[in-house]
Amino acid sequence: MTESDGTPDPGSAASEPKYADRVYRSGPGIISGVLLLAVAGWLIGDALVSGTGRTPWVALAAAPVFCLPVIAYTLRPAVYANERRLKVRNPLRTVVAPWAAVEDLRSGYSVELFAGGRKYQVWAVPVSLRQRKSANRRAVRARAAGEPELKLKPGQSDPTRAWSDQVVAELKETAERQAGVPAAAGGVDVRWCWWVIVPTLLGLAALITLIVTG
Repeated sequence: MTESDGTPDPGSAASEPKYADRVYRSGPGIISGVLLLAVAGWLIGDALVSGTGRTPWVALAAAPVFCLPVIAYTLRPAVYANERRLKVRNPLRTVVAPWAAVEDLRSGYSVELFAGGRKYQVWAVPVSLRQRKSANRRAVRARAAGEPELKLKPGQSDPTRAWSDQVVAELKETAERQAGVPAAAGGVDVRWCWWVIVPTLLGLAALITLIVTG
């Protein structure tokens, strides 16, 4: 599955791989985002249809202030990886790092990308300490029972490892394998998500104005 956020990657189209990216996203995050947007749509729609006075205008101003951040923090985050680069789509910016520029990936209390001398949070891969503890217990039981180590393909679930830790391991393996490939060279490109930032600020300004002058 290939997915694009409309942000072009560095390099020409001719240098792009001809196969799909591996995509990592948080299922619970997407579900919560859809539910929040459904509730917001119902409330805003009701205010527009049934509201009186300034209520419909307040609802219109509040729509981007609430809905765009929900989209940014729940539906937008994703990680795309191919043999040339790693793309981290966070709520307010997109980080594109060729594998040669990736210095490290760590999974502690959150997943962090170190690239180009800077550190970036990876929102699309949240860390669950509870899941990590459960996976560690399964790993201990498997070793005690003498079970052979699982040989997994990228994207295949490992019951003895938390999802975030498995994703980080897969990405680090790819970084180590591809760092010396000429097509994986280049600098880190960071782009802000203005389509979220600007309408949210404009909606907030309109909302404040309506409240103050009301």
